[in-house]
Amino acid sequence: MALMLLNEKYHRQLLELAKASIRQGLITGKPLKINLADYPDELNEFRASFVTLHIHQQLRGCIGVLEAIRPLTEDIAENSFSAAFKDPRFPPLTVREFDSLEIHLSILTPAEPILFTSEQDLIRQLQPGIDGLILQENHRRGTFLPSVWESLPEAKQFLRHLKQKAGLPADYWSDSIKCSRYRTDSIN
Repeated sequence: MALMLLNEKYHRQLLELAKASIRQGLITGKPLKINLADYPDELNEFRASFVTLHIHQQLRGCIGVLEAIRPLTEDIAENSFSAAFKDPRFPPLTVREFDSLEIHLSILTPAEPILFTSEQDLIRQLQPGIDGLILQENHRRGTFLPSVWESLPEAKQFLRHLKQKAGLPADYWSDSIKCSRYRTDSIN
């Protein structure tokens, strides 16, 4: 699983893009329209991303995609807007909150399936602080970004909470559960 890290200049460009898309949302109610020619090729590759917003260290929104479906610049603009205005857990962001906003971007590698024989085997294979995890059971699915390890540092606890996020009981287990892992280039 090769993690393609972007340089610091590109990190700054993507953070500015995220902020501009949220600002555009406050003014027009729509995300920033991207002109791909304004950005280097590296930022227009198809990559999946998540945008996480905090105000005073408190989560204020988090939206993203797990599969690369559009150029990274468009993905960041859309996900920034959605995290600010469409996360169903929060009311839409207000102008008053904008200056206090902390933006965190996660650029994902393609997810790779994890082969395991039991829950214990899966837990043994997890790499705390490194792996993002996608858990799927029938039509239920949930993911935790690698940054979630900061608040759930134990692999067993991380998996229990992810099962709950996917709408399953924390102690649920089935031989049909599927898991994939990914890594992220984290940008603050």
